[in-house]
Amino acid sequence: MTSRALTVPAVALGTWAWGDSGEAGDGYFGSRLTESGLREVVEKAQADGFTLWDTAMVYGMGRSEAALGRALKGYDRSEYQLSTKFTPQVAGDGDDPVAQMLEQSLDRMGTEHVDLYWIHNPADVARWTPLLIPLLESGRIKHVGVSNHNMEQIALADRILGEAGFRVEAVQNHYSLLYRSSERAGILDHCRQNDVRFFAYMVLEQGALTGTYGPDHPLPEGSSRAAAYNAVLPRLRELTERMRAIGEDRGASAADVATAWALAKGTTPIIGVTKAAHVDGLSRARGIELADGETAELEALADAADVDTRGGWEREMVAGARC
Repeated sequence: MTSRALTVPAVALGTWAWGDSGEAGDGYFGSRLTESGLREVVEKAQADGFTLWDTAMVYGMGRSEAALGRALKGYDRSEYQLSTKFTPQVAGDGDDPVAQMLEQSLDRMGTEHVDLYWIHNPADVARWTPLLIPLLESGRIKHVGVSNHNMEQIALADRILGEAGFRVEAVQNHYSLLYRSSERAGILDHCRQNDVRFFAYMVLEQGALTGTYGPDHPLPEGSSRAAAYNAVLPRLRELTERMRAIGEDRGASAADVATAWALAKGTTPIIGVTKAAHVDGLSRARGIELADGETAELEALADAADVDTRGGWEREMVAGARC
């Protein structure tokens, strides 16, 4: 049985962009990152109490995990938590692909265990979920979550783990003002009712909801996020301007407001951090309390923007519904 309940900070730190090579156009983000800069991010975050780091093998095919391991070097393992993922689509052909991928992740991050290990998507729930059980029993992973799963798939994974005395303790799905599929599908309610932590990724929609980008200042040319979002930035203007105005009243930014909205919905946002200054925004977001009217207004503006930000790797959570 899991030895202790899953306890995490209010916000998790995302390192998807850390998997970019550092060259514009190579990766989703077009980020230009340095090891010294990422070390500054880690030092600031750890000092401010943001100690859960989320990554995955497929974020740069190991580059993100390796960069994170280097950036955390020197910290005692008890001072931070690691969250990474098994992705079925890139599993090997060995006897136990889950264990093999985990061992490679552990080696890249320089650790002997992962605090939270995810099945990254539901390619075959019945096939992959049982292989987590020996890893839980051995202590190589401490807690299990599922990502991009719908309610039926979450329930199946939970039943499989339950037969061995474990459970799905966390769900990680795309969830933002622009994409509320998991809420409409009842997954957020399920998590609240069953003490399952819901992690929201792409809360800032890869930068499109930060207020930093717009028609006159698009996302980095050549990046995958530019291809996904630049065409819809004009339709997001009214929403991001209202977010900016709400933030200004509180000494915060539009990005802080988007994060505060996700916190107000009872989720644990995973916010990508590539600069130490981003951590200050997370601290501000924790202190923002949105009025019910503000939350409703932002959601109405998001709906009026009428954009679909579902990623190519994601399946609909509600059959036939616009999310």
